[in-house]
Amino acid sequence: MPQTRIILLLLFVLNLLNAGILAKEIAPSKNEITALAKEANQYMKEDQFEKSLVKSRIALQYAIAIKDDNLIATIYNTIGANFDEMTEVDKAFFYYNKGLLYANKTNNYQLKNWLYNNLGNIYCFDKKQYEKGIFFYKKSLEYSEKIKDISQTVFTKLNITWAYFDTGRFDDGYPYLQFINKFHKKYGDESTIVALNMLNGMYYNHKMDIEKADLFFQNAIRLGKLGNEKSDLSFSHLEYSKFLLKNGKYQKAYQNLADYNSITAELNNEEKLKKINVAGINLELDAYKREIDNIETKYETNQQLLIEKQYKNKQISVIIIASLLLIIILFYFFFQNTRLKQNSKLKDLQSQIQENIINASINGQEMERKKIASFLHDNISALLSSAGLHLTVFTSQNQSPPQEIVKTKTILKEAHDKVRDLSHELMPSLLARFGLFYALEDLCEKNSNSLLHFTYSSVVSTITRYDEDFEMKIYFIVTELLNNIIKHSQAGKANVTIQEYNESLQIHITDNGKGFDTDKFGFLDGFGLNQIHARINNLKGTIAINSKVDSGTSISIAVPIAYQK
Repeated sequence: MPQTRIILLLLFVLNLLNAGILAKEIAPSKNEITALAKEANQYMKEDQFEKSLVKSRIALQYAIAIKDDNLIATIYNTIGANFDEMTEVDKAFFYYNKGLLYANKTNNYQLKNWLYNNLGNIYCFDKKQYEKGIFFYKKSLEYSEKIKDISQTVFTKLNITWAYFDTGRFDDGYPYLQFINKFHKKYGDESTIVALNMLNGMYYNHKMDIEKADLFFQNAIRLGKLGNEKSDLSFSHLEYSKFLLKNGKYQKAYQNLADYNSITAELNNEEKLKKINVAGINLELDAYKREIDNIETKYETNQQLLIEKQYKNKQISVIIIASLLLIIILFYFFFQNTRLKQNSKLKDLQSQIQENIINASINGQEMERKKIASFLHDNISALLSSAGLHLTVFTSQNQSPPQEIVKTKTILKEAHDKVRDLSHELMPSLLARFGLFYALEDLCEKNSNSLLHFTYSSVVSTITRYDEDFEMKIYFIVTELLNNIIKHSQAGKANVTIQEYNESLQIHITDNGKGFDTDKFGFLDGFGLNQIHARINNLKGTIAINSKVDSGTSISIAVPIAYQK
């Protein structure tokens, strides 16, 4: 908590430092930016492209500053539409794509619908990449259906129909045409009625229904002359001329082709005028920018003296406060660092004490095991053997010894065997008589069975002997690790490999079992790994455990060798 408060206070001071610079510019609110964007859109609808672009760029600057993806996408769409109207297709295409990038970060389905449709128009009508255009139209259609905007659905399906018919894919486009014919009267508008009649004419021309095709083409041309859709009217004359030529009406076909050329030339002239205006608009944009710079310069001149005075006073205050904060922070971190070092030393001490306790306990256990094993072997086992020998002599001298004597002899033999086994378990005779390597090889062989096979390999000669206490500790460490494999690993194979390197005994134990998560190492008390760590640390050695779930376990131990004295 104190650290959090210090950081918050420091941020507050940094804000004061920037206050002098930021005071002169107050960012508009989201509602004000939205109003700017709407104003830009309205200018675009009124063909005042220069004003629309200026407003759009100002609004875009603020929208980016507040990181509002919806507003940014909306403004990019408006900028793209401006360039689209001015027949600057490449620029329009660029800004539509920019808008789509931000729109896809929002849930504004209507905006996505517009952008996909606008890009589809450019692909189909300008780039003539119909497959891409149809893809974008269908994406637009998805969003118009999500928002249940049937008017927009009708409009988009008309574009898809046109794209299919323009490439001769009438069967693919016909389902869309059926939908438009059904709903256009209720949800369509006058801007698409010419194109709808033309598309019906194209379809019935394809189906060789001459009467219907002729009727629809004539309706398209009649409605086109009454309205303002010159582009659709020109295409209607072109498609009608193709129809008439196909049916041998050459004079009428020529007349419609001439009408198409005339309207197209008129549209081209209008397009050229728009392109001429673009250069003027660019000049006007520069003029607007200079005008804005002049306004800012005047404002800065009037405010500069006051701001500089305020800034100097705040700068002095900030330096004082920052110096105090820096001292407090340095003192705090010094105190925290000292406390962390103390805690670390305490933990290390506790860990060392715990490890010493474990090692003392283990050493005590091993000494007791050795004493008990020696006592059992040298005393109890010898007494039982002697008693058994006397009974054997007695029974050999008596042809029919009493049944109790025979049973007693059997009991003594069983007791002798159990004492011997217990003695070997506490301190294997192979370890004491022949050394560590014979004992480990025998241990691997005894623990192998049909379910789990231990493979033992050593480059060290089996007759090599080390310090007796060292051999005993290593033996019981390996024994514990093998017991873990047997109890927990569910392995089918395990390997024990031993070698000497630089006066260090290196032991590698691997298995193909289920493994475990080493990140939870501290919680695996049932494995006895903490005690094994303590034993190895006591021998000044190291242990590395590498294991993953379902990938087996690999354990590497390196311990300095204690040779026989």
